[in-house]
Amino acid sequence: MKLIECPRDAMQGWPDFIATATKTAYLQALLAVGFDTLDFGSFVSPKAIPQLRDTPEVLAGLDLSNSKTKLLAIVANRRGAETALQFPEIDYLGFPLSVSETFQRRNTNQTIAEALADVAALHNLCEQHGKTLVVYLSMGFGNPYHDPWNPGLVVDFTRHLAVLGIRIVAPSDTVGASTAATIGPLFAELIPAFPAIEFGAHLHTTPTTWREKVAAAYQAGCRRFDGALGGIGGCPMATDELTGNMATENLVVFLESAGETLGLNQLALQQAQALSQGIFH
Repeated sequence: MKLIECPRDAMQGWPDFIATATKTAYLQALLAVGFDTLDFGSFVSPKAIPQLRDTPEVLAGLDLSNSKTKLLAIVANRRGAETALQFPEIDYLGFPLSVSETFQRRNTNQTIAEALADVAALHNLCEQHGKTLVVYLSMGFGNPYHDPWNPGLVVDFTRHLAVLGIRIVAPSDTVGASTAATIGPLFAELIPAFPAIEFGAHLHTTPTTWREKVAAAYQAGCRRFDGALGGIGGCPMATDELTGNMATENLVVFLESAGETLGLNQLALQQAQALSQGIFH
């Protein structure tokens, strides 16, 4: 079982710039909790995501000596990847590959074909530098643009990624379009079809629908979940109204009730939650 905490996703659309020192202190608190991975920042255009323009400075301020948590940074193109690869502290690069042509253009200013070419190049770069590429299938459960979507389309994308050698794929809700009826069957089809790939669930949700969404993914065999404390954040490229991330504290409750041993430091989790409430209010 892997929990991926996503402060990057919480921060990226926040309207007021969060000071570098505040970001660093918050990430340091999260590193003490014991999450598998911290999606901590991104190397993208500061014009597109001004909130995360200080990712290198934040990274420089982190003390990683007492944490086993791995670091993941989001990139949107080869230039961003080449910058991220300069930092040995980073374990994973994440790339948003959209199942929706409209969203791919909105999010990374590319066609899907161009983005797939980037995925191949980024995977090769990661292999050369001892890092792992995580591919997020944005709009993986549908989209608001009336672009084609069906489970078979997601399977086709995944098959292409499998041929490239991608080892971690996370269907991503992006706008909260998923339901238990779409989540469960998709993971139930993907997981046995591609045994060499680790599948994650990056779900966005309203406060009233989170449990059924997590349950659908978990019961279908998903054992990698993304969340953000407080359910803060979403994608500023997706909609004008930000749909919240899956709240990490809800994931913890569900997974522990399902009998999973998460190995989290509960005191550190409480301290990080208190910091989060002070930042995102």
